[in-house]
Amino acid sequence: MEQYTIKINGIEVTAPKGTTILEAARMAGITIPTLCFLKDINGIGACRMCVVEVKGARGLCAACVYPIAPDMEVTTNSPRILEYRKKTLKLILSDHNRTCLSCIRSGECELQQLSRELGVEDDGEFDGEKSESEIDDSAAHMIRDNSKCILCRRCVAACEKTQGIGVIGPNERGFKTHIGSPFDLPLGETSCVSCGQCIAVCPTGAIHEKEYIDDVFNALADPTKVVIVQTAPAVRAALGEAFGLPIGTDVQGKMAAALRRLGFYRVFDTDFSADLTIMEEATEFVERVTGGGVLPMITSCSPGWVKYCEHYYPDMIDHLSSCKSPQQMFGATAKSYWAEKEGIDPKNIVMVSIMPCTAKKFEIGRDDQAANGMPDVDYALTTRELARMIKRAGIRFTELPDEDFDLPLGLGSGAGVIFGATGGVMEAALRTAVETLTGEELKNLDFTAVRGVEGIKEASLPVKLQDGSTLTVNICVASGLTNAAKVLDMVKAGEKNYHFIEIMACLGGCVNGGGQPQQHASVRNFVDLRAERAKVLYGLDKNATIRKSHENPAIKELYSTYLGKPGSEKAHHLLHTTYVKRSINKR
Repeated sequence: MEQYTIKINGIEVTAPKGTTILEAARMAGITIPTLCFLKDINGIGACRMCVVEVKGARGLCAACVYPIAPDMEVTTNSPRILEYRKKTLKLILSDHNRTCLSCIRSGECELQQLSRELGVEDDGEFDGEKSESEIDDSAAHMIRDNSKCILCRRCVAACEKTQGIGVIGPNERGFKTHIGSPFDLPLGETSCVSCGQCIAVCPTGAIHEKEYIDDVFNALADPTKVVIVQTAPAVRAALGEAFGLPIGTDVQGKMAAALRRLGFYRVFDTDFSADLTIMEEATEFVERVTGGGVLPMITSCSPGWVKYCEHYYPDMIDHLSSCKSPQQMFGATAKSYWAEKEGIDPKNIVMVSIMPCTAKKFEIGRDDQAANGMPDVDYALTTRELARMIKRAGIRFTELPDEDFDLPLGLGSGAGVIFGATGGVMEAALRTAVETLTGEELKNLDFTAVRGVEGIKEASLPVKLQDGSTLTVNICVASGLTNAAKVLDMVKAGEKNYHFIEIMACLGGCVNGGGQPQQHASVRNFVDLRAERAKVLYGLDKNATIRKSHENPAIKELYSTYLGKPGSEKAHHLLHTTYVKRSINKR
């Protein structure tokens, strides 16, 4: 590839043709501030924070979209530029709700950070008319406060380009421009799928998850309640970021210790019910393959994906596995099997889940998610909410010793932990399904064809059945709903003949969920969060004593003493669900 050499602040940088000034500056160890830019999806040069001087060019240039050229000379921090950025920030702040002390993003807000770095004072220099705005709390998972919106359009790009949904966008024009749904409908009345990717990329506190921290603290203080907690696999791979630890730090032990210090009666692991999901899902897949069932079968672990299917591909609902997600399976099991073992009235149990996903907040209120006559899960908190709880309780997270989960529902396999990465559900299911179909033990448990952060991955696996015949199993893994749509369209057109498909709503899987710690654009644009967090899960799997769901002794005990066998009537009552066709209401 052709290389260009340029000078940035007098420093020579060589980079490939097509590299932007923003990217070249990063190579030189220089960060150019941005507010609107997100690599690959939102290169609109609108916020004007990244402007630089290019020798010979007229005016200031937006570094995020300006490509380098041979012998280019760039200045990123002249007095003129710094003054321009300060004035731009003041103009943005003039129409911004500046109640920063009480804002959920205080201390983590990109606008706040830039104001601090550039020495911008809240002197009201440009204060005047304020845009009218209302708080929209109609959705199950999030709150939108446009008084804190800076019109960067990152949320719009994530919704439209990454997820292919487009239920939000700019309404009206000029000073009245605001981000909203079609006809300014409440978000809860649109075909939003609750994935939370808009929240993940918002630079301010304009959109955030509905927070239930106070409700959980109140439950923990209620002596009549038995409050238990489950933590999803991906949470341990990202929670440390909220406490200043490097991206890709495994904090499983410290997380368990912190939850215990918050006062939870038992600290359990959703890896357990991920294994349970595999037992039911692999059994369902084998039955469909051998019994002429609807194929391809598609996973149902991701509630954002399930809701997307119900809205946008309702004719594909029969392809969804009937299995509940691991979160819901855990709650149903805890309020039946575990409650009986412990002699606890399930009506007194408060089931709290810690999830990397905002769609889990929607999922707990779905129909057919109350197997015992009460909600399977009472509160679904995001990774971010857990971090806030820990900080609010004064727990010194980084100083905690590593502690284990409580048994028996705290025991999970390596197959269960990789659920948090795209391809992990497929790999976990194959470890069990292939051994079931062949009747032989797998020598190699690593199905590397389904690993990695690519949006669509596919493979064909020859499986020798117990009767001596060979079945070639065609599999596909998709993450991000734009990619999911591509896969489904190919299946419907007859272009692909898959047997089994894994779909996750978020690019890269749950490690990149809408409820994970937010990272500024200066990090997101240059660090692959998905890959770094996924390494944690694959490392835990590699070092696990038990790496197959069907070899988890706690799962064996559950079936032998309570459920009978995978797919039994009792298992279906507790662990399986139904779906509904929903309307589409988007832009």
